[in-house]
Amino acid sequence: MNTHSFRWIRLTAFSALAAAAITSCASAATDFNQVGKQMSLLLQNFHFSRKEFSDDLSNKFLETYLRKVDPSKIFFTQQDVDALKKKYGRELDDYLMSGQMMDAAKAMHALYRQRAMQRIAYARDLLKQGGFTFTQDKTIERSRRKIDSWPKDEAEMQQVWKDMVEEQLLSETLRRETVARLAKEQNKPDPLANEKPVEEKLLMRYERIQRNIQETDLEDVAETLLSAVALTYDPHTDYMGARQVDRFKISMSPELTGIGALLGGEDDGSTKINGIVVGGPADKSGELKLNDRIVAIDSNNTGEMVDILFMKLDKVVDMIRGSENSQIRLKVEPADAPGQAKIITLTRSKVPLKDELAKAEIIELNGAPDGQNRIGVLSLPSFYADMDGGDRRCAADVKKLLERMNREKVDGLVIDLRNNGGGSLEEVRLMTGFFTGRGPVVQIKDTRGNVDVKTANNREKLFKGPIVVLINKLSASASEILAAALQDYGRAVIVGDTSTFGKGTVQQPVDIGQYLPYFSARDRAGLLKVTTQKFYRVPGGSTQLKGVESDIQLPTATAAFELGEEILDYAMPYDQIPPCHNYKKDSAIAGMLPALKAASAERVEKDRDLQIAKEDIAMMKQRIKDNKLSLNKKVREQENASLEERRKSINQERKTRFAQMAKDDAAKYKIYRLTLDDINAPELPLANPEKDNEQFMHVAEDPTAELDDSPEYPSGLDPELREGINIVQDMLKQQTSTK
Repeated sequence: MNTHSFRWIRLTAFSALAAAAITSCASAATDFNQVGKQMSLLLQNFHFSRKEFSDDLSNKFLETYLRKVDPSKIFFTQQDVDALKKKYGRELDDYLMSGQMMDAAKAMHALYRQRAMQRIAYARDLLKQGGFTFTQDKTIERSRRKIDSWPKDEAEMQQVWKDMVEEQLLSETLRRETVARLAKEQNKPDPLANEKPVEEKLLMRYERIQRNIQETDLEDVAETLLSAVALTYDPHTDYMGARQVDRFKISMSPELTGIGALLGGEDDGSTKINGIVVGGPADKSGELKLNDRIVAIDSNNTGEMVDILFMKLDKVVDMIRGSENSQIRLKVEPADAPGQAKIITLTRSKVPLKDELAKAEIIELNGAPDGQNRIGVLSLPSFYADMDGGDRRCAADVKKLLERMNREKVDGLVIDLRNNGGGSLEEVRLMTGFFTGRGPVVQIKDTRGNVDVKTANNREKLFKGPIVVLINKLSASASEILAAALQDYGRAVIVGDTSTFGKGTVQQPVDIGQYLPYFSARDRAGLLKVTTQKFYRVPGGSTQLKGVESDIQLPTATAAFELGEEILDYAMPYDQIPPCHNYKKDSAIAGMLPALKAASAERVEKDRDLQIAKEDIAMMKQRIKDNKLSLNKKVREQENASLEERRKSINQERKTRFAQMAKDDAAKYKIYRLTLDDINAPELPLANPEKDNEQFMHVAEDPTAELDDSPEYPSGLDPELREGINIVQDMLKQQTSTK
C-alpha cells in the first residue's frame, strides 16, 4: 500500500472491542509498548492540531477508554472509575511515551474482564432464579449512553443489572407474543413456536458475550487503548490493529476473496448462512444452503477443525477469508437436518460485491407536456477503489453508466447519495468533473496552513442536464465533497435531510511498523489513521460540522436520530479559508429555486407518506428525549397496542392507495434497469424490484419479517426518490419555459 498517496476519507464505523482475557497468539511477538510509543510521537507530530501530550490530555485518554469499553456504564462502578482515574488519569501519557503502555493496558483490561465476568455471572444467576413479575411501576433508561455517571457501588450496579435483565426478559416475551398474535391473525404458523424458552435464549446470549470477552488477545488489548488515545484527538483519528486493517481494506474494495456467503451470529453460538453471493464459490458448489449453520472450520484444509461456537463473528469471517484458489473445509449443520453435521470443502475465489457497485435506472415518463422525459437515477453506495491495485474504480464505473444514459437520451438525473459514507478522494475528484467540467473541486488545508486545490480536468461536462442530489445525515466525507461541489457550481439541487453528516477532515494512514526499532516484529504493528488535513469547499467554507445543507428539505428516515459530526466527542471546529477564484457558478438554479421550493412544499403537504414520516420523526424524537422504558407488562402492552393500531390503520390505507399508485405508475412510468452488466446490452431490461434484489445475492427469508404486512412502495420508488424525480421534472419544465 502506498501510504503517502492514498487518503482515507470514508466515514467508517468501527465497533468498540470488549477487552477481556488475554490469550496467547502469534501476535505476542509484536512489542506493543514500542507501537504505543511510536504512535504517540506520530500523533503529536502528524495530527492537524499538533497537540502535545499533557496531564489534561492524559485524563481525556482515560475518559475515552472508559467510554469505549463501557459505553452504557454497566460494568464499572463509580468507585472503579475513581480508582482508575487516580492511578492512570494523569499518567497514561507517561506510560505511552516511556514504552510501558502495556502495563497500564493489561491492568485496566484485567479489571474490565473481572467486572464483566462478575456482571454476566450475576445476570445468569438472575435468569436461573426467575421470579420476575413485570408488575412494578418502574421505568429504566432506554439508552444508558446518556447517563453522566457510573453506578456508585456494587449495590447500585446490581440493581441496574436486575432491571436490565428484567427488561430483556419482558422485551423478548412481548416480541414472542406479538409474533404469535400476528401469525394467528394471518392464519400462518408461529415461526417462534419451537424457540427455546426465553430465559434459555438469554442465557445463550450471555454465553456468547462471555466467550467473546474470553477470546480477547494482546493485540485486542493494545488496540482498545491505542484507539482510545487516537480518538481523543478527533473522532476520525484512530488506531487499527492488523486485523482491522485487513477488514478496512476489504470494506473499501468492491470485491473480496472468500466463499461468497453472508454470515450472522446466532444466540446458540453457531454462525448462520444469511446470504449467498450469486456466482461465488458457495453458490457454484450448491452444497451450502441458506440458513445452514457453520459450527467448525478447517481454514487451510489441513485436517484440523476449529470449533467456532460462540466465536466472535469478525474472527469467523477472518477464518473463512483467504487467498485465491486455497481450500477451506466447513462443518455444517444443514437447515433441513439440524443436528446432522456434514463436511463441505470449498475453493476460495474473488467474489465481486456487485450490490455495492454503482448502478442506475432510467425512468421514462409518459404523458409529459413536452413529450417523453427520461430521468436517470444514479445510486452510489460508496466511492470505492481497489486498494490492492485492482482495476475496479467507482469513477470509471460511473462514467460507463453516464455514457449509456447519454446514448439513452436521459434529460435529467437524480444522484442518490443517501447512506453513502464516503470513500476515495481521487474517485470524487474525477467524478465531479463529469458534471462540472474543468475546475477546482475541493480545497485541502494542512496543519501548516498550506492549501492544495484538487481540480477536475475534464474539458467539458459528460452529463449536461439538470441534477438533483439526494442526501441524508449518513451521507458523509467524500459524499459531502461531491454534493458541495455540485451545489457550489450551481449544477445540482441538494434535497433531503437538513444537512449531510459534517465530516470535513482527511485521514492519512501511517504504517507504525516503519517507525519501530530495527529487528522489531513489524507485521502486526497496525496503522495510525491520523487526521492531517481539512476539506474546504470551493467558496471557502468547510464541510466540517456544518456538512452540506439541503436546498429543499424532506422528512427523511434519518431525521429523527442523533446523527452527525456535531454529536461526536472531540469534533474539530468549523472554519473558513479564502475562496477559489477560477470557477464559474451557473446562476440558473438560483433563479429556479424559489419556484422549485414552492412546488415541492405543495407536493410534500399532499404526500400522505411524507406526512406519516413527519409524524414518525416527531414520535421518535420524543421517545429519544424521554429515554424511558417501562418494566410493567401492562403498560408496555398498552403502548404496543397503540403503536399496532396506528400501524394497521396506516397499512390499510396504504394497501388501497398503493394499489392505485401501482396502476398510475404503470401508465406514467417505464423503468429500465442499468447495472454495469447491462452497459453493452442492445436493449436495457425493464426493472423488476423483486427479481433485481436477488440478482447479486440470494438472501435467507426471515420468518418473523414475513408477518409484517406493510405494503412495499410501488415500482421500488420510495417517497424521497419520487420527490427527487418530481424536482428534476420541475427543473426541465423551467428550462423549457425559459428557452
